[in-house]
Amino acid sequence: MKIVVTGANGLLGTHVTLFLRSLEAYRDNLVTLNREAFNDDLTLSSALQSADAVIHCAGINRDSDEALEKGNAALAERLVQFLSEANATPHVFYSNTTQRERDTPYGRGKSAAHHIFDTWAQEHSAPYTELVLPHVFGEGGRPNYNSALLTFCHQLANEEPLTINGTGQLELVHTQDVARATLDAFERGRVGELRVRGRPMSVATAAGRLTEMHRSYTGNIIPDLRDAFDLQLFNTLRSFMYPRFYPQELKLNTDDRGSLFEAVKNRNGGQAFLSTTKPGITRGNHYHFDKVERFLVVKGEAVIRIRRLLDDHIEEFHVSGDKPAYVDMPTLHTHSITNTGDEELLTLFWSHELFDPDRPDTFFEPVLTNEN
Repeated sequence: MKIVVTGANGLLGTHVTLFLRSLEAYRDNLVTLNREAFNDDLTLSSALQSADAVIHCAGINRDSDEALEKGNAALAERLVQFLSEANATPHVFYSNTTQRERDTPYGRGKSAAHHIFDTWAQEHSAPYTELVLPHVFGEGGRPNYNSALLTFCHQLANEEPLTINGTGQLELVHTQDVARATLDAFERGRVGELRVRGRPMSVATAAGRLTEMHRSYTGNIIPDLRDAFDLQLFNTLRSFMYPRFYPQELKLNTDDRGSLFEAVKNRNGGQAFLSTTKPGITRGNHYHFDKVERFLVVKGEAVIRIRRLLDDHIEEFHVSGDKPAYVDMPTLHTHSITNTGDEELLTLFWSHELFDPDRPDTFFEPVLTNEN
């Protein structure tokens, strides 16, 4: 199955791409188009040849009124033009918004784009699904652009005061939930309007929940993450705190008997284990979608390497058992730990949940791109 994702470097497009590339059935025939590729005639035409599905995430959220009203429609016009020229009738998914019925430049522009896709689908007897989305959030989003929630995360991470619209209402849905709903609709052949539901709450409530999570986490206590939605909020918040927040040194209490430090303090349990690693050996080289995972060197010397997926930049954290400090792995970042010392490395690993072999949420990918 060949699937094309437009707007692949935006918030939703990135998460849809990462979700699909984690699935063996789709990763080898996944074509991603950023803005430059979408605007290149040859690249776009080639991408659409023999496509089974096109997930159109490209869009304009913030710009002048004219750009908002005309820009989203223009993107749709360009896509259907090239679909028609290629005589291609893939299943098209359009990421629309619950604001499409509002009489605003943005609402009118998004509505116009939908009508362009709907008309094309009817004229060509092609499957078409309108994804009607509420407020979308997730790791890697842009503050002051994608969602007020992401702006709050940015402000908290930078110790700035929150700007809260006390009367505002939100309906929040995580990008991975949208990705799963989209793939499910494709595999079921579902067409027409698909309203993806989120979690309703006031702007003030969302800001308060994030503030409490931030207060707890910076106080070295993992918040309660038993609600999957709270886990998504927490991982989104952590993505704005990375990498500056790490490594976090722990208070070492020392007396004549020896030393003691609190490795993990959390409100909902989880799982911890100790691991030894021989000199020069690397562990890890994997990533997670949801799991909160902590690396804490108890004895020895090590380097923790972390690379964001779809990116070549690597952050390195040099840690030692002599000065205990933890690094919590950000989601959607592949990570590893290497023993850089001359002696055996002793590391404590902790995750917020018990390991489930039926849902391990662990995907192999080398941190260093020259590794296999």
